[in-house]
Amino acid sequence: MTEFKIERNKFIRILYLSAGVFCVIMGIIGVILPVWPTTIFMILAAWFFIRSSEKYYYKLVRNRIFGRMIRNYREYQGIEKNARIKSISLLWLTLGLSATFVEILYIRIILLLVGIGVTWHLVALKTLTEEEIRNLNDEKYITEQP
Repeated sequence: MTEFKIERNKFIRILYLSAGVFCVIMGIIGVILPVWPTTIFMILAAWFFIRSSEKYYYKLVRNRIFGRMIRNYREYQGIEKNARIKSISLLWLTLGLSATFVEILYIRIILLLVGIGVTWHLVALKTLTEEEIRNLNDEKYITEQP
């Protein structure tokens, strides 16, 4: 069950809400641009929305594209095995393509280092169990609201 910590100060609540919307926009950009992170921006957006707006938090975690990965991370600090394989494959495919179009050596080195760092992070995440995956698929779990 999600525990909301809605900020009482209206100004700070608006800052949190604005930061959440900004993170969602940055995450959407990450879907399009290789090397630009998506998941961390969506997780940050969820964190900001928990402190500013139940409505936007539930819209985000119910989103058919981003919702499941946010719930995976928030509830279990893990990732599904298939998601890990797809993420690492797509990461190296886009990094490889990017490196072929860039002729500057230090940019290629940065791409390589980013790839190694992101791969290490994805491998270090816990692999979700079948029971945890079933819980994430449970409609009641997805739609719960206070």
